[in-house]
Amino acid sequence: MSSSSGMAGSPGPDSPRRPCAPGATRGLGAVSINVRITAVRKLAVEAADNGLLAPELAAGITRVKGVASKGVRLGNWLSIRQAQTLLNTPDTATTKSLRDRAILAVLLGCGLRRSEVAALTVGHVQQRDGRWCIVDLVGKHGRVRTIPVPTSVKVATDAWTATAGVADGYVFRPVNRAGHAQGVGLSEKVVWQLLQGYAAAAGVPGIAPHDLRRYAESRIMPNDNVATTPVRRWTPRDAA
Repeated sequence: MSSSSGMAGSPGPDSPRRPCAPGATRGLGAVSINVRITAVRKLAVEAADNGLLAPELAAGITRVKGVASKGVRLGNWLSIRQAQTLLNTPDTATTKSLRDRAILAVLLGCGLRRSEVAALTVGHVQQRDGRWCIVDLVGKHGRVRTIPVPTSVKVATDAWTATAGVADGYVFRPVNRAGHAQGVGLSEKVVWQLLQGYAAAAGVPGIAPHDLRRYAESRIMPNDNVATTPVRRWTPRDAA
């Protein structure tokens, strides 16, 4: 009887090996790997558009497939229609409703945590290379990052700040009964509570700020008026 040189089913020394997915050897999950792959695809397209990468190479990079997700998705996953309904729930007839719509737009379009929404200042919002960004935002575990701001989000926040007369300091503030913005910032609890109210009215009760963050990581910012608020595709970033 001939002896086997290895375990049954294991590849021999001359057998072709299947390449590992990027990040698989680092113990990353499928979602984290796909976020990074999408970022590389976008970078390749930008590089090709600016003449820094051959178009054929960029095309090859964009054809790289993501990793299939396994198991059951946890949490609440909004559809584009649900996100649009949620965004349109504030009637925008008052100063407070303009603020609330801007907060929902930032949560859906930029994926900020509620603590980051509360801490957001006018100085954070800057133009970089002709694009609006939230610059040097300190988030979880003290991480500093820069986040692209879709045009529709900028339109919503500008409508709020122009009406409320917010020129510096905190972007989002309490509004008194007379419709005037106060000089202090909002608390995380207020961000949570206003989302709960609008989520219930929009037919998606139980939605949390992190559910909107999850939406922002992988989808397009909803927009009901492309003539005045053009949509930009979300640029993936580190999901942590």
